[in-house]
Amino acid sequence: MKEKAKEFATKAHAGQKRKNSNADYITHPIRVAERLEKEGFSEELVCAAYLHDVVEDTVYEIKDIERLFGKRVASIVAAHTEDKSKSWKERKQHTIDTIKSADKEVKYLIVADKLDNLLGLENDLHVNGPVVWNKFNAGIKEQKWYNESIVKHMRAGLSNRETPGYFDEYEQVVSRVFD
Repeated sequence: MKEKAKEFATKAHAGQKRKNSNADYITHPIRVAERLEKEGFSEELVCAAYLHDVVEDTVYEIKDIERLFGKRVASIVAAHTEDKSKSWKERKQHTIDTIKSADKEVKYLIVADKLDNLLGLENDLHVNGPVVWNKFNAGIKEQKWYNESIVKHMRAGLSNRETPGYFDEYEQVVSRVFD
């Protein structure tokens, strides 16, 4: 099922590029999925990682994900999907509210996604400088609020045993980028 999810996401994101680079967009979901697979997480979670931006950024809907990959994968993707009809602040507040009480697999996906995005941003800032912020819907102050809020709430409801090491990595990258 993981290969099917990877292939589906690759086709869905065909022609899309990452912010601040010419890299194919699919490189991001692949890195997120690989991080989760390396942690030994479920096949459903790894599939959701490949598919996590499909509903937000392509013509496909949650019902397509459910039909092809099942209810569990679809529910993880749905929990992490932003409503693009809302403002940037409303969408980010929804993610913050979600991570406070989400089931652990949703938390794992959100943090893996945010970590990959922030590592890319950190690299772009080193290469291109502060001009990078011009490509975002929100400036550094808002991005700082958002990422620090994720850090503040990402461990809620998780025991130390249930908290993967990349949560610490994310917290460290947030400090490096925004302090």
